[in-house]
Amino acid sequence: MIPLRRRLLWRISFKQATGHCAYSAAKVFDAGQPTAASHPELLKEGELTPGITADEYISRRKRLLELLPDKSVAIIAAASVKMMTDVVPYTFRQDADYLYITGCQQPGGIAILGHDFGFCMFMPEASLHGRIAGVQEALDIFKADQAFPMSKLREILPGMIGGSSKLFHHAKTATPAYKDLEAFQKAFYNSKVKDLSVYTHELRWIKSPAELNLMRGSASIACQSLLQSMFHSTTFPHEAMLAAKVEYECKMRGAQRMAFNPVVGGGPNGSVIHYSRNDQKVKDDNLVLMDIGCELHGYVSDLTRTWPPCGRFSSAHVELYNLVLETNKECVKLCRPGISIQQIHRQSVEMLQKGLKEIGILKDDRRSYQIYHQLNPTNIGHYLGMDVHDCSMISNDRSLKPGVVITIEPGLYIPSFYDGPERFLGVGIRIEDEVLITETGYEVLTASMPKEIKHIESLLNNFSYPTESKTLKSAASS
Repeated sequence: MIPLRRRLLWRISFKQATGHCAYSAAKVFDAGQPTAASHPELLKEGELTPGITADEYISRRKRLLELLPDKSVAIIAAASVKMMTDVVPYTFRQDADYLYITGCQQPGGIAILGHDFGFCMFMPEASLHGRIAGVQEALDIFKADQAFPMSKLREILPGMIGGSSKLFHHAKTATPAYKDLEAFQKAFYNSKVKDLSVYTHELRWIKSPAELNLMRGSASIACQSLLQSMFHSTTFPHEAMLAAKVEYECKMRGAQRMAFNPVVGGGPNGSVIHYSRNDQKVKDDNLVLMDIGCELHGYVSDLTRTWPPCGRFSSAHVELYNLVLETNKECVKLCRPGISIQQIHRQSVEMLQKGLKEIGILKDDRRSYQIYHQLNPTNIGHYLGMDVHDCSMISNDRSLKPGVVITIEPGLYIPSFYDGPERFLGVGIRIEDEVLITETGYEVLTASMPKEIKHIESLLNNFSYPTESKTLKSAASS
């Protein structure tokens, strides 16, 4: 008798061989990026990018035009391809404002918005990297009112600029394609050129329901992936392996890329705020600090957890960790419409300073405030959205509104050379959560990632890797 496993495998192979899976010979139109027709698993009918409809993009452009002064023109350039070497490009990431306004994910384009002519796109004409969207796609897919090949820009754009009262653009993404035009140079000389990000960041600051769904998805992926990396650390306590693990887990769950290079700081490396080497083994009884985030269809996540791969916090670690944890929880409770990040920050400084004095790390003298800022020189949080430090033109003193997403990330970073109690030296602890401001208060988007000591220790001590992982551990150690 054929064993059950072999029979099941034979049946699967037979189905594959005899065509039980449906295939279509019909040609699917390639627009240079996923569409509902080419990628039905990613986009629903009516969506221009996953989760965001073409109508929402049209609404964004309408709202931007309403913010801009009469007779003004806005120029928004796509991000350029950055090169690692003369022939090897870095992975392309679209400029957030260009993506927010157009929905176009490819490099090389320039979008123009004006009260007189609406939405105009200048499209690249060729690429060595595959199919790209051109003029017809700009009209049909991105819903441009006008579209031209990039070769027509020098002929058409000067007239648009000349008829404007003010000209807005982004200096950081500006390209010679339009900056070198005589019409632009003249407008600049006459002080007519202004920064567009003042307006685009205002629009991007408050997220729509569709955007919040993507941010919840990005946060969920990051939480699941960081949890798997926490488990992984018990068997593979190496910074590089943990960085690789979290990136693998994020991408296997649907993220397109990491939001930034993972920070994986073991022991004293955790006290380096933006540590990036990730090349050390985490020593026994040390903590590891992991700050990670991923990007899901243009929207990023950002969270941090700190834990002992050995499975137990030391008594000194418990003292510091509980201080950071309580500060995190109290600051999250403060999140609501009407308060500002800066007000929450001031509260966090008071809590951390008081706690550091109580455990003997800070002395109660006139220098304590200055010394505190050596142990935590960062703000309590920042805005989050299409970029990690999102909407930089919006002040941290601005009163928060429903639909804004921020981070709450208190931390303590005590270097090995600090003049303080020895048991606390060389320790870095940060606990970072993403918080959505709601009508009635807040929603923690990263609440599924444990941060209580008892939960972390229980998870680390009751998780067991399968046999093949133990074999890998032996190979990594040899």
